[in-house]
Amino acid sequence: MKKMLIALSLIAPVLLAPAAMAETAQQSKMTSCNKDATGKKGDERKAFMKECLSNKPAEPAAPMTQQDKMKKCNADATGKKGDERKAFMSQCLKKDK
Repeated sequence: MKKMLIALSLIAPVLLAPAAMAETAQQSKMTSCNKDATGKKGDERKAFMKECLSNKPAEPAAPMTQQDKMKKCNADATGKKGDERKAFMSQCLKKDK
């Protein structure tokens, strides 16, 4: 009996994690839609929220490769020179996204 309870306690978080993640994604979507609906009232807001919430959730973006980061940072660094560019590139390449 103890072994079964231990096994269940180890497996339960793995089985429940997808449901918790889906809830968080929905909450995030609701927050985003509410923020975007600022200034809209009545039927206009209702229609906007319906459309916004019915859109498929954005797929989690694959992590950027180092090469993609370099391309993006180089494009963003246009116009910067010398130490300013070096500092910008260093910061940019450290970012996660």
